[in-house]
Amino acid sequence: MTKNTTNNSDFSNYIKWFWRIIIGGVFLAILPFLLASFGALGHMPTFEELENPENNLATEVISIDGKTLGKYAVENRTPIKYKDIPQNLVEALVATEDERFYSHSGIDFKGTLRAVLSLGKSGGGSTITQQLAKMTFHKRENANMTKKIIQKIKEYVISVRLERQYTKSEILAMYLNKYDFLNQAVGIRSAARIYFGKEPKQLTVEESAMLVGMLKNSSLYNPIRREKRVKQRRNVVLKQMARSEFITEQVKDSLQKLELGLNIHREGHSDGYATYFREYLRDFMKKWIKEHPKADGKYYNLHRDGLKIYVTIDSRMQKYAEEAMQEHMANLQRSFFKEQKRNKTAPFYDLEKEEVTKTLEQAMKRSNRWKRMKKAGKSEKEIKKTFHKKTEMSVFSWKGDIDTIMTPMDSIRYYKHFLRAGLMAIEPQTGHVKAWVGGINYKHFQYDAVKQQKRQVGSTFKPFVYATAINQLKLSPCDSFPNTPYTIPKEKYGMPEDWSPKNAGEKYGGMLTLKEALAGSVNVITARLIDKVHPKTVARLAHSAGITSEIPEVPSIALGSVDLSLFEMVGAYATFANKGLRVEQMMITRIEDKNGTILEQFIPDTKEVLSEESAYVVLNLMEGVTQSGSGRRLRHWTRNPDKIITGHPYNFKNAIAGKTGTTQNQSDGWFMGIVPNLATGVWVGGEDRATHFYGIGKGQGASMALPIWALFYKKCYADASLHISQDDFERPNNLSIKLDCSQIDSDDDNSLDQDDEPDF
Repeated sequence: MTKNTTNNSDFSNYIKWFWRIIIGGVFLAILPFLLASFGALGHMPTFEELENPENNLATEVISIDGKTLGKYAVENRTPIKYKDIPQNLVEALVATEDERFYSHSGIDFKGTLRAVLSLGKSGGGSTITQQLAKMTFHKRENANMTKKIIQKIKEYVISVRLERQYTKSEILAMYLNKYDFLNQAVGIRSAARIYFGKEPKQLTVEESAMLVGMLKNSSLYNPIRREKRVKQRRNVVLKQMARSEFITEQVKDSLQKLELGLNIHREGHSDGYATYFREYLRDFMKKWIKEHPKADGKYYNLHRDGLKIYVTIDSRMQKYAEEAMQEHMANLQRSFFKEQKRNKTAPFYDLEKEEVTKTLEQAMKRSNRWKRMKKAGKSEKEIKKTFHKKTEMSVFSWKGDIDTIMTPMDSIRYYKHFLRAGLMAIEPQTGHVKAWVGGINYKHFQYDAVKQQKRQVGSTFKPFVYATAINQLKLSPCDSFPNTPYTIPKEKYGMPEDWSPKNAGEKYGGMLTLKEALAGSVNVITARLIDKVHPKTVARLAHSAGITSEIPEVPSIALGSVDLSLFEMVGAYATFANKGLRVEQMMITRIEDKNGTILEQFIPDTKEVLSEESAYVVLNLMEGVTQSGSGRRLRHWTRNPDKIITGHPYNFKNAIAGKTGTTQNQSDGWFMGIVPNLATGVWVGGEDRATHFYGIGKGQGASMALPIWALFYKKCYADASLHISQDDFERPNNLSIKLDCSQIDSDDDNSLDQDDEPDF
C-alpha cells in the first residue's frame, strides 16, 4: 500500500468521523426536542389542550345597555378577540417584546443567540409565542437548572405547535388575554377597564404603551404603587415604537411628556355599581347552577366557566340612582350627627341604658369578628375582652374611609349612627328591574335594603286599601267621607281591643273627598274604607299585586303596620302603572355559556290584579299626593308643622303618582313614585328602629326618602337616551268613574297643611 493510499484512507476516516460527530451532535441537539415532543420529558399538551387551553374565565354580568356591571371570578379575566384589540397596542407589543414576531415560527433563533452571547443582558430572547406557552402550560420557571432546561425545551416545542395551530393574530390575542396585569386586572380587557375605565379598543397610544410596559414585570411596574417607574417604562416602549417606525420621533417626544392619566375603576365585588344586586344575583346563580347541569352531568362553575348573565339593570340608571342616594344621604347624615350630639343615648331614642347595652351586645354577637373567634374555640369571656381593646381599623365616612384606632365595640356604636337607604326602580310594562341600590356602601354595610330587609311600610300601604275600595265599590276620587274619629269594635275582626286610629295632630272636621284624604294621608278615612271592604280583601289584592310576605287580616294594615320589603312594594306599585296587570319582577333576560350558547331565556309571569279603570283611578288619587299632599315638595316649596319653609323646589311639571310613608317615631321614611314607564320606591331609616330623627320635620318620608327619588328622576330626565316618560298616564276608553271634582271642592283645606305623619 502506497503512502498516498494510506493518507487518502486516513482522510476518508477523518471525514467519516467528522460527519458522524456533526450528525451525532445534530441528533443530540434534536433528541431532547424529540423526546419532549413524544412526552418522554413529562406531560405535553394534547391537541385538545392546545385548542382549549384551561383558563379561569370570569362570569360576566352585562347590563341591558351592554355594559359590564361586574364579574364573578377566581381571575378577573374576560377574553376578547383580535378585532377588539387596537392596532396601537399590537404595534407597541411587537416593537417591545418581539420585533420579528411576524417572521419567525415560534422561536427567534437570532434573538436567542443574542441573549446567550450577552448572558441575558440584552433580553431573554423569548418570543411572544414562547411567553404564551410558558404562561399557559408551565406557569413559573423552575429554580432547578436541569428542570429549567427541560422546561425550556418543552416551551420551544409547544411554541412551534402553537404557531402551527393558530394564526399570528390569534396568538397575540391569547397572550394579551392571559397576562395578569395585577390589581384584579387579568387579561387586556380587565386591564383597560381597571386602569383607564374604558374598553381596549378605546386605548390611546400612550395608554397601550403603559400596559405593554407592564408585561416585563407587572409587580415591578405596578402603576398604582410605582407611577414614576411605570412612566419611565412606558417611555421605553414609546421609544421602541419609534425605532420600529410605528410612530414618528415627534409623536414619541410629545407622548413621553404626558402623565399616565390613570382612571382607576376597581372590579372587586365591593367595587363598581350595583354591588347589592350582584350579591343577590350570586345567590340566584348558585341555585340556578344546581338545577341546570351541563350535558355531561357536571355543574357549571360560576367563577371559572366564563358564563354571561344578561340582566335588566340599566347601567346609566343604576349610576344615577347611586349618585342620588349618595348626594342626599351624605347631607341627611350630617343633620343626624348634629342632632345626636344632644342625645345622651346616641344614636338611639326611646331606649333605656340597659336596652342600649343589650342592643350593642346583640350586634357584637352577630359580627364577623365574634363568629370567627367563636369558630376558633375562644370562650365568650375571651371574645368580649377583644371587643374592648383598641385596635387599628378603617371605618366608613361620607368623605371616604378613615384610618383610626378604636375598640371594636366603639366601631359597632359608630356604625349604628348611620342611616341606611334602599332604592328600586322597575319598568311596569316589562317587569324589568332598572336600578337596585341596596344600601349606602356595600363594603361596610352589606345587608340589602331592597330584598333582604323588611320594614313597616306606613302610609305607602294605603293605596292598596283605596284600590280595593275602588275596584269593589266603584268609588270615585270625588266621593266624600266624614273626617271624624272612627272606631272598629274588637269583636268584628277578633281583635284584643277596639281599634281607633288617630289623625296626625288629631285634626278632624268636615267632609273630605277620597282624593283629599289620600293627599293628606288622613288615617280615619282609610280606616273607614278598610272596614267597608274587609281587611281580607285588601290583603288578597296586595298579594295578587306581588306582595309575598304574610299580611295579617286586621284593620291596622290600612295604616301600614305590616313589615314588607322594598322589592315587594315597588313590584306591587308597578301594577297601577301597568293598567292593573301585574308583571313579575324580572332581573335576568338570558344566561349564555362562554361560547355564546343560550342556556336559558327568562320570561316573567303576568296576571290581572284589578281593572284598567280602577288602576287609572288609583293613579289619579296618588297624583293628588304630589300636587297638594305630602309629596307636593316635588313641585313647590313646602312647610313643616312648625311653618318653617323646608324641602326643595324640584319643579317637576309632569304627571307623578306617589305616596309618602312615615312609621311610628320616624323609624322608617318611604316614598313611592310612579311615572308611566318607571315605578320607583325609596326607603330610609336606621338599622335599628330606635335610630331615628327626634322630630317629624326631618324624620318624615317626604324629608328622608322623597329627595332621593327626586334627584334620581332629575338625572334620568336629563339623559334623553333613557326615554323616561313625562307624559300623562294613559286614560282608559269609556271611563265610567267620575274624576273631575271641581264642582264639589271643599273650602276647608286644613288637612292639606299636614306633612306626612306617623301612622299608628
